[in-house]
Amino acid sequence: MNMNREAQIAMPMKNPPHPGRIVRQDCIEALNLTVTKTAELLGVTHRALNNLVNEKAVIPAEMAILLEKLGWSTADQWMRLQVAYNLAQARLTQDRIEVERFEPHPV
Repeated sequence: MNMNREAQIAMPMKNPPHPGRIVRQDCIEALNLTVTKTAELLGVTHRALNNLVNEKAVIPAEMAILLEKLGWSTADQWMRLQVAYNLAQARLTQDRIEVERFEPHPV
């Protein structure tokens, strides 16, 4: 299905994958790379990349730029994926968030 950009923004995924899974499956594994080799290519530690691809860490902006420079999508897209994942995770517990809606009074 091909949706236009506005529809994609208006209809977020309820359970988007962790961006690290996408890096692991669609980039590292799809290109028959190892985490060690990919970490070398990115100039990051094995531990940092391993934590990301095992969904124990987020993609920080700097990593998004590194992935872009490696030719794997754009930094903006990586950050959008991370934000979508973060928001979906927060929504799982949104019922525990209590705040009263602020309604300004007319002057």
